[in-house]
Amino acid sequence: MYRTLKPSSRMARPLAICAATLVALTFAGGLTEASAKIRKNPLNANASLGSSRSFSGMASYYGNELAGRRTASGARFNPGGMTAAHRSLPFGTRLRVTHGSRSVVVTINDRGPFVRGRVLDLSKGAAQAIGMTGRGVGRVVAEAL
Repeated sequence: MYRTLKPSSRMARPLAICAATLVALTFAGGLTEASAKIRKNPLNANASLGSSRSFSGMASYYGNELAGRRTASGARFNPGGMTAAHRSLPFGTRLRVTHGSRSVVVTINDRGPFVRGRVLDLSKGAAQAIGMTGRGVGRVVAEAL
């Protein structure tokens, strides 16, 4: 006739593993000194940060291939605009980005770059303004305004 379902070890084991993982991630991710420093100063993400509100590193730019598509902030990407992508800075943050002797003020409106060793992805307009389009990447200094 009808069989009754008994909880088996097949069902209990994945639930226990999920619960243990959730507990471990909750406590381990929130209590480290390094994660506390990052939360206090969001400029710290993958950038060389001094005592001021500036950082330096390699930047790249993205061109016309994403024109008109939505950025992570919801704004449409304008390749000629003065915008940039950063992994953790709040949207709307304004940065003065300097490459060599030229600088430009950009607004963070996207997430990235997703290439190891890079700290900013600039729009093509911002990269042209500081003379960085020749090689595609360059060392920059960025200062939060």
